[in-house]
Parts: sequence; C-alpha cells; structure tokens
Amino acid sequence: MSETQTRRQAVPVGSRTMAAMGAPTQKAKNFGLTFKRLLTWFRPFRVQLFIVLILAILSTAFTIVSPKLVGNAIDLITSVLMLRLQGQDAAFDHPAINQVLWLLLGFYLMSSLFMFFTQWIMAAVSQRTVQTMRDATAAKLRRLPLSYYDGHSHGDILSRVTNDLDTISTTLQQSATQAITSVIQIIGFVIMMLTISPSLTLVVLATLPLYAITTFFIAKKSQPHFAAQQEHLGLLSSHVEEMFSGQVVVKAFGYEENSIEKFKTINDDFSHAYQRANFISGIIFPAMNFISNLGYVLISVVGGLWITSNRLSVGDIVAFIQYSRSFTQPIMQTASIANVLQSTIACAERVFEVLDEEEEEDPVLTRFTPPARNEQELRGAVKLNNISFRYEADSPLIEDLSLDVEPRHIVAIVGPTGAGKTTLVNLLMRFYELDSGTFSIDGQPAQSLTRSELRSRFGMVLQDTWLFGGSIYENIAFGRPDCTEEEVYAAATAAHADHFIRTLPDGYNTVLNEEVTNISQGQKQLLTIARAILANPDILILDEATSNVDTRTEMQIQKAMKKLMKNRTSFVIAHRLSTIQDAENILVMDKGKIIEQGTHGDLMAQKGFYYDLFISQFSGVETAEAS
Repeated sequence: MSETQTRRQAVPVGSRTMAAMGAPTQKAKNFGLTFKRLLTWFRPFRVQLFIVLILAILSTAFTIVSPKLVGNAIDLITSVLMLRLQGQDAAFDHPAINQVLWLLLGFYLMSSLFMFFTQWIMAAVSQRTVQTMRDATAAKLRRLPLSYYDGHSHGDILSRVTNDLDTISTTLQQSATQAITSVIQIIGFVIMMLTISPSLTLVVLATLPLYAITTFFIAKKSQPHFAAQQEHLGLLSSHVEEMFSGQVVVKAFGYEENSIEKFKTINDDFSHAYQRANFISGIIFPAMNFISNLGYVLISVVGGLWITSNRLSVGDIVAFIQYSRSFTQPIMQTASIANVLQSTIACAERVFEVLDEEEEEDPVLTRFTPPARNEQELRGAVKLNNISFRYEADSPLIEDLSLDVEPRHIVAIVGPTGAGKTTLVNLLMRFYELDSGTFSIDGQPAQSLTRSELRSRFGMVLQDTWLFGGSIYENIAFGRPDCTEEEVYAAATAAHADHFIRTLPDGYNTVLNEEVTNISQGQKQLLTIARAILANPDILILDEATSNVDTRTEMQIQKAMKKLMKNRTSFVIAHRLSTIQDAENILVMDKGKIIEQGTHGDLMAQKGFYYDLFISQFSGVETAEAS
C-alpha cells in the first residue's frame, strides 16, 4: 500500500467511523439560515416567480368563490321549497340556477387553466435553480484541495451531489407551487368565511394554534431523523461504491460475507432512520384530521342552531361548512410541506457544507516575470529551502528539508513506507501548501505561479493508474486536447503501447469501459506513461511507474524512460532499487528527512541506510532463487 493510500484511509477515521457506529446525527445547525440561503438561489427568477404568484392568486380566487356560488344555488332551491312547505305556489328560477351552474363550470375551468400554467412555470424555475446548484457544486469540487478528498469518502461526496440535490429538486418542483397556493387559499377562505359569519370564523380560527403547535412539535421531532437518514444514505453509497470498485480484492480475500454484513448494518441504520423520520412525520395527518373534525362538529352544531333562529340561511351554512372543510386542506398541505422541508433543509445543508469548504486558492502576492529564454536553455531546476509540512498539527512529517536539483538531472527518492516520498512530490505539485519554507522552479518562486501554471510544467505517472471511460486516443490526449494524431501515435510508440493498441479491434478508438476492465493493468500503465510523454513537461514525476507491468514490459519502459529523462528533470519514487542506479542523485528519506544522498556508488560506499536497504533487497532475491 502506498503512502498516499495509507493516509487517505487514516484521515477520515474520525468522521466515517463514528457515523458508521451509529453516532447520533444532529438536526440542521441553523434551519432558518439554511432556508433563507436556499431562497437566494431563486433571485434570478424573480419575474417568473411573480408571474407564478399572480397565476396562483387567480387560480385560487376562482376556486374560493365557487362554494359561495353553490350556497347561492342552494338558497334559490331552498327558498322555493320553504314556500311550498308553507302552502304557497312557488316555481324554481331555472335561468338563475342555470346561470350559477354555468358560472361554476367556467370558474373551475379557469382555475384549472391557471393552475396548469403555474405548475409549468414553476417546474421550469425549480429545474433551472437546481441545475445552477449542480453546476456550482461541480465547479466547487474542482476547486477543492486534495486534502478534502482525503478526508471524505467518495460515496459521501457522490451522495451530496446526486441524492441530496435530487431531494431538493423534487421538493422545489412539487411543493413550491403547493406552498404558494396553500397560503393564498388560507387567506381567501378566511375572507370568504368572514363575509358569511364573523362569529363562526372565530370558531374556525380558534383551531389554528392547535395546528401550529402540532406542526411545530412534530417537525422538531422528525428533523434529526431526516438528517440521520441522509447521513446514512451517504454511508450506504460510500460502501457500495467501495465494494463494487474493489470486487477483485473482495473476492480474492473471501470478504463477501463480511461485505454483506456491513451492508446490512448500514442499511439497517438507514432503514431505522427512515422509518423513525416518516413515522413521526406521518402522525401529523391523523392529528390534523382530529383537529379538523373538532372544528367541524362545533360549526355544525352552532350552524344548525342559527338556521333554526334564521340568523343564517341553509346555503350560507353549507357554503361555510365547505369553506371550513376546505380551510383545513391547505393547512394540512402546509404541514405536509413543512414535513418535507425538514428533509430538504437537511439535504441543502449538506450541499452548502461543500460550497462553504475552503478552496484551493492561489495566493499570488507579487507576480514574478522570468527573463526571456530560448528553447535550447536548460529547464527544470528545482530548489527547496528549509521546507516543513505536516498533515496534522501534532504530527510532524517533513521538517527543514532543503534540496537543490540541477536541470535535467534524475533524482531518485527511496525510503520506507511513510518516509515522506509521495508527500514531497505532492508539495512540489502544490497539492498541499507548505507550512514554512519556499521552493522555486528555474529561479521562479512557486508562489508567483498559479497552480495551473506550475502543474503545466510537471508530468506525472502514478502507481495507481487513472483512466476515464472514453477512447484510448482521448485518454492519451487528456493533457493536450489540441495535439495532433501523429503526436499521440509517437507518444504511444515511445511508451511501447502502440503495438498492443493496434491489436485491439478498434485500435486507438477502442472505448474503455467504466471500470477499465477491457485492458490489463500493465496496459493501463502504458497508457498513463504515453499520456505523460505527450504532455512533454519540463519535470517528470514517476511514482513506482513500472510496478504494475511484467518484467519484459518493464525493461522496454525503462529504455524509453532513459531517453525521455535525458531531456528533463525527473523525480523517481522507487522501491526496487535496481531501477534507479543510474540516477545523478539518490535521496534516502526516513521520517520526513533526507538522511542520505548521493549517487548509487557513493551511497553503497558509505554502507549506511541505503546500503542496508539495497543489500536486503538483493539478498532476499538470492534467497528466493536458492530456494
């Protein structure tokens, strides 16, 4: 296991292990602040939202007036019936009744039409809002330093970008319009009830505190469980991603049962959090129905008494009861939206946590303009002055390290695992910033360069190959999309990859699958070497670049690398000391310090740490061959 891999497993332990053990997840740190921040994403769509508001008012207005018209129709009918019961000869006013019915039909059609346009505009607004959030999150992830990815599992990051944003999208699309219409309906129903009977309206309004208290209490209880639900979903995604991407290792070590058990444990935690959240939030509907029925009983009893005393007509009572029953519907919808909002705010907070992470900034204080130089001038001089770095404040790693590398020299870096070899390379690439000290390239301070400018001077071939799901041609040309076909072919030939590529059915147009399993591990490494060759950098970094290829292929790559490294400064991290004996300078590192340096001959003559390391490797080989 490489130093980087070890560090990536070690860093997240505090966060990931505690969550996996079922540590309680708290609710959103600041519900109001997160909600207000979520609303700011709608600012570019103020005009559309204003149109939605107008359409929602019109749609709701036609719906609200309808019960009053029904009450008028009932009064027209009951007045005739009452006269007939008194023995008078009365006829139904059919034109008036028909007029009311046609008005009702027209109102319902207009309400549906306005609601259609409301939903249509709001769907577009919500999708564009979430699209903007996705773009912002993706851009943010590209700007985050390597330390962020070391401290967070890939599954958790993926869950925030996909699951959390999908939840926000669904809520905005389905609940935003409903929330607007519900508020308008509540106001409209109250106004219409006041026109019929202020006294009965007070009876209905007396139930509002009960609705509010019930909604607040249940929402407060359910919020931590919704937050836990999203947290466990991230852990679940992380575990699945790790197990599926490492299926070869899982099967090779017979870890299937353990993997299944771990999945069941995380899945059970997620299921329990989901059940608790939805059980508590589900209580809100029967509670609302109970409160609604209390108000309905009071209105029915009081209304019946007032009909007998002629204080209200039958039509008025029927319309009022319909308003009161309808009044509870938007309240229940609002409570339901408040319930859904708990999950949405939990998701939004997780997304905002990513957006609030400290970015990888380029603190260029003073620009340094290097003197003009021609193409024949030597490049690739690297100088480090008393640099220090530590991943954790109380764990020193590299302390007061200095190094002066001449242009086009080969510098090999050797040492035990955890000595700081990969860390030194990461500092050169500015994947991490120095705690103290400085370094320069060709006399130019590294801090006077942006990271993109600095990294453009480097080419890297890592022990862990990375290829994306595209054609072989696209993977080789990854760092130079403007290159020519001839340059791609030349780079592949130099890396001894051209032959195997042309034997594939589609040659350079062969598409690598998602897991890149349609070529061998050694062939993957050849492609990454070709990619580095094509970049033609001033400085080359090889981190165990030939560790995953067979002996014959390694010999071919070594020959190609010797030619390439003659024209550029090269840092070679190697565990097999036989591959770096020709280096102009070999750095022997241990515990973040250079304890020895020199040529292979000089270090062997010293009979120090390098000598013991070299002898132990070759004595091991001789012992194995003898056995």
